Amino acid sequence: MTVTVLSLTASGCVTVHGELAVLPSADRSEAARALKEFTDAYNAADKAYDPALDAGRVTGALGAINQAGLKARSITNPDGNPAHQPLELADAKFTIPKKAGWPRWFVADTDSNRDADDGGPQDTRWVLVFVRNGPDERWKVPYLTILTANQVPDFATDKDGWGEPVAPDSEALAVAPGKLSAAYASYLRDGTAKTFADGPHTDGWREAREKNARLPGLVTQYVDQPLAEGDFAPLGLATKDGGALVFFATRYFERQTGAQGVTPRVNADVKALLTGEIRNTVTKEWVSSQVALVPRAGADTPTVEVASRLQGVTGAKGS
Repeated sequence: MTVTVLSLTASGCVTVHGELAVLPSADRSEAARALKEFTDAYNAADKAYDPALDAGRVTGALGAINQAGLKARSITNPDGNPAHQPLELADAKFTIPKKAGWPRWFVADTDSNRDADDGGPQDTRWVLVFVRNGPDERWKVPYLTILTANQVPDFATDKDGWGEPVAPDSEALAVAPGKLSAAYASYLRDGTAKTFADGPHTDGWREAREKNARLPGLVTQYVDQPLAEGDFAPLGLATKDGGALVFFATRYFERQTGAQGVTPRVNADVKALLTGEIRNTVTKEWVSSQVALVPRAGADTPTVEVASRLQGVTGAKGS
């Protein structure tokens, strides 16, 4: 996980007396158990650097990033993680949508022990999405995002405290959740879309890429692609201001080509995932997950704020 900065909406139905039943995705005790089971599995995998130990608790974007990272570190550190610190997720606040059919999902807003400013202005929250694709399936986490406490919005809830999901094709938002992945990939390619507000994960990210492209002796190229199918599909949760917090994913390739006599270098974790031999080119495949604050349709400020991004290398090829 290299950037601090998680999602499913699909068809399915639950039939009750011949009708679709709109039900909470989980009760709060079930959500708390899912959070504990994820944390226990995450800690076991991190301590041993063994991807098999939490493979059943992650999926989608986080699954791709987590499993590739653990695979690499199992090669570079075969005896496990010498700096393991157990992850603790406390003060959990669950927003559980009511919906019909599968998959079911909910969001856990938690306080982790990973920051040094607990309660201060730089205190961060780990916000996780839990998804279950059927009654016999486990709860898994496709998205994890890290936000400051004031970045976590107030979610819309009904009189019983249940959350409100936003459909992928919703016209109630300035940008439908189902269009965000393609829009973001397009913006990173050419920067012309007016969809996104300036920030470290939009124009700042493009500027950083431009600097990387001009490193002495190396040419770096990027190819961005939407990633929005299956367990990588977007998830939107309505907020009290009429907008939504939307989790979505993209994939990109970073290709470095060396000038004559220059061989691109990679770190040990990337080398552990490498296929082929680096002669003058290396292509790294990344999965990137974003969380965005999307305003309501017709808002005075219609641009989308990409609040956080988490990404990781999932493969590399030399040539």
